[in-house]
Amino acid sequence: MSLAEERPQTRNTPINGADILVDALIRQGVEVVFAYPGGASMPIHQALTTRADELRTILPRHEQGGAFAAEGYARSTGQVGVCVATSGPGATNLVTGLADAKLDSCPIIAITGQVPWSVIGTDAFQETPIVEVCRAITKHHYLVTDIADLPRVVKEAFHVATTGRPGPVLIDIPKNVQNTTLDEEPDYDPPMHLPGYRPEIRNIAPEQIKQVLAAIRRSKKPILYVGGGAIHSGASEQLKIFADRTGIPVTMTLMGLSAFPGTHDQSMHMLGMHGTEYANYAVADADLLLAFGVRFDDRVTGKLEEFAKHGKIVHVEIDPSEIHKNKEAHIPINADLNATLIALNDAMTDDDIPDISVWQKQCADWKKNHPLRYKDAGDFILPQYAIEELWRQTHEEDTFIAVGVGQHQMWSAQYYKFDRPRRWLSSSGLGSMGFGLPAAMGVQAAHPGKTVVDIDGDGSFQMNIQELATLHCENLPVKILLLNNQHLGMVMQWEDRFHAGNRAHTYLGPVHHPEATGKGETERVDDSYPNFVKIAEGYGIASRQVRSKKEFPEALAEMLAAEGPYLLDVLCPYQEHVLPMIPTGHSVDGMITE
Repeated sequence: MSLAEERPQTRNTPINGADILVDALIRQGVEVVFAYPGGASMPIHQALTTRADELRTILPRHEQGGAFAAEGYARSTGQVGVCVATSGPGATNLVTGLADAKLDSCPIIAITGQVPWSVIGTDAFQETPIVEVCRAITKHHYLVTDIADLPRVVKEAFHVATTGRPGPVLIDIPKNVQNTTLDEEPDYDPPMHLPGYRPEIRNIAPEQIKQVLAAIRRSKKPILYVGGGAIHSGASEQLKIFADRTGIPVTMTLMGLSAFPGTHDQSMHMLGMHGTEYANYAVADADLLLAFGVRFDDRVTGKLEEFAKHGKIVHVEIDPSEIHKNKEAHIPINADLNATLIALNDAMTDDDIPDISVWQKQCADWKKNHPLRYKDAGDFILPQYAIEELWRQTHEEDTFIAVGVGQHQMWSAQYYKFDRPRRWLSSSGLGSMGFGLPAAMGVQAAHPGKTVVDIDGDGSFQMNIQELATLHCENLPVKILLLNNQHLGMVMQWEDRFHAGNRAHTYLGPVHHPEATGKGETERVDDSYPNFVKIAEGYGIASRQVRSKKEFPEALAEMLAAEGPYLLDVLCPYQEHVLPMIPTGHSVDGMITE
């Protein structure tokens, strides 16, 4: 039975465009939307109230929070996340979330109200040409001018967002279209009209399978370089089978973390600017780079001509525009990664398994001799220690970790080991501060019984701090581990390394404090600002501040055991740097380790 046949084609009462939109979303399997109302989207919200038993509407406290929450929902489930905003400023507040989703290949649908069709282009109240604004940061976009087009547009939007390389789609709906009525139920499963869009799932050709297996068979020092494509394609299981069978070490990008178990002996963990020393050494020395679902991002490659220059490159990527874009591949394969790994695993024989025992020992020696490390800070709570302790207390559960952007993001990537896919949520390509809290909110809405933790920095956290209200009012028990160093830590680190420590507006406290000019004499700012505990209490969120390493494990356990949302404000030294570090434009030879 088609979607169109599931409900009768005639009605006793007319149906308006807003009701058609909500009905179409439900038929696409949507269970949660993050929606902030306004004048141009009021009919949509009225329609949402009539279907509350089938579709949960969560009210974020800012449209950007709603967009990031939709991303959190999508990234943690593999399904489409949906957010709604009104016209004008409501719509423009979605822009950062759409750009974030575009760069990280995240399937979300953003629905915006628009001024009535008759006044578009007249600079009407709260009018912005949001389709034009978002043209370059969405995978596709629609301005709906006819109520009859709504079912087709929704169907196409979900198809485009989820097929090929996933991404965000914008649907802009004028208010008059939302209010226009039809006397008959529309066809919710109409033919799609997408000329030029042919995202066929390309499978690896038999000749390419032979080429890849031959390259593996001849290699002495192969390495797997795995990115976000492994998550999007659902390739984690096949990746582990492939790695276990071949014994090839695995390193992951920031987007690729959780695609392969972080506790696995073959895991070399993250590579790149703040990747492990041993991962970067291995990639630099490898004779075969199996680049699976990656785009050779500058934060991974550093100086491009020096990256993996000794190795033959096999690049498997679903988006043909990424092949040869940044790095020439010797064996380019435009195909779905999961299907490629299935084909390789099926075709592989014992004769294809290379003898890489010497290489495996070399990689193990690098891991042993160049581990991630940090100093003993006495009773101060270092961020690295805090994240390790969080891992110790949660890794046996099915825990989801969202992060903001900055030092805490990199330390989380380094020190929290993920063994299941889709448990790591990071704004990786755009690097959007304020991502962590609302993304965690979206994850919690998708996984109500799971532990969801937002590891955040005080700078990033304040970008969307208003979403504490959403946690309380919507009963979303997100836990917030706030690593509070009173600074914009990553920018401060670059000031220390490349600008002689000159503080240029990276201190987040009052300007008369000595730390504002880099003249503070203590390792930690004890006169912390603002008072996050009082702010959290004002939002109805349980909270606590902790400053002592001795007290931290118990305080962390209290946070994790709390029934509702909880904020743990952890005062940390501000002079810590994320290491290793490969400066922009440098190679592994320029890696900073201390």
